[in-house]
Amino acid sequence: MKKVLFATTALIATTGMAAAEISFGGFGRFGLIYNDGADDETSIEQRFRLNITGTATADNGLEFGARARIETNDGADSDVRAAEFNVESGGFRLDVGNTSDVIDSGDVLDYYGYGVGLTALVETSTNFALPASGISGDGDVPATIKLRYTAGDFTVAASVTDDRDVTSITVASTAGTATANTATTVSREEWQIGFGYNFGNYNVGVAFGNEDVTTTTLVNGAAAATSTNVDNDFWALGFGGEIGAFAFTLLVADTDANPDTAYGVSAKYDVGAATEIRFAYSDTGAAGDDTDAYGIGFRHSLGGGVSLQGGVGEVAGNTVADLGVRFDF
Repeated sequence: MKKVLFATTALIATTGMAAAEISFGGFGRFGLIYNDGADDETSIEQRFRLNITGTATADNGLEFGARARIETNDGADSDVRAAEFNVESGGFRLDVGNTSDVIDSGDVLDYYGYGVGLTALVETSTNFALPASGISGDGDVPATIKLRYTAGDFTVAASVTDDRDVTSITVASTAGTATANTATTVSREEWQIGFGYNFGNYNVGVAFGNEDVTTTTLVNGAAAATSTNVDNDFWALGFGGEIGAFAFTLLVADTDANPDTAYGVSAKYDVGAATEIRFAYSDTGAAGDDTDAYGIGFRHSLGGGVSLQGGVGEVAGNTVADLGVRFDF
């Protein structure tokens, strides 16, 4: 009966809008996760994500779309995320709002590679300090504008992210009964541009960008005002391909924030029609020990969009592992 009522309501709501559609999709996962560097070494992992997507086509052929994401996780990290919007025509696509930038979107290169485990314990970008703006959860959501053009096997994309000012105010007691009101404002701007090309079973891509962060601190309004600025240039180069049952990705990246160039590699091998083995390695390019990460895992399809996934590895000197089930719908 509920399904009938829902279908009837949807039909009434869309009467006269034959070109408009709404769809639902997402995934759920649950299992166990282990980290010998955490206070609670073994814990339950659970995530449910529902994407609500609406599309409409104008009389002139322009295709409009919007998507909102509802996500729940283990603990208090659950939210309804701000929407992202897009417009498409021919090879052009414009994304606006709570959306990914050039690097995070995968438009020109694969930044994450073949992640290991149920929760992507290790990826080619694990622990990278490379700025990348993805879809944000609740709170102050940065606005991103991304324009992409695809012609055949060639893709070019550019994005701009402008974080709203985030202000934190603390009131601290000083000598006697006096107090000090401290206000900190952080403003961040980021731009990226990238190019990608597919040739046969292989692909190559490169992206460049800059991150400008200004932090201003005021004490008692104006006294002892301080301001710092970080101007950070960065780039990333990716290469990947497939050779029969074997697939791989390579990532090289550099940023002014790290002393060395970062790199990562990932691969997967199809053992059979339902099972694949995955491997990933990442070196962040940061100073100090234990800056690399590596892991090996598997994915086994149970059919119907359900799979058993798990992995084990080392991240920042800690042994990590997970095992569980994921189902896509």
